Amino acid sequence: MKVVEKSEKVLQYLQERNLVKSYIKAKLLLENGDLQSASFKKRRPKHLEIYYFRINKKYRAIGRFKGDQFVVTEISDHQD
Repeated sequence: MKVVEKSEKVLQYLQERNLVKSYIKAKLLLENGDLQSASFKKRRPKHLEIYYFRINKKYRAIGRFKGDQFVVTEISDHQD
């Protein structure tokens, strides 16, 4: 699976919160097929086909599949 960012806003959000290094690590885990280590899961309600993976304890990357790519549409503060 290839992980891509939908827009520059996602990268900007990561940079503002000093999450780039953690994001790249989680992204590489996904691209190498290690879904369990990245905590890759389907978000509820499950019929919407929205997935997320863990960047760190506080932040999650949320997105959808577009063909064989996973497109990250936003970064969410999981603790809010």
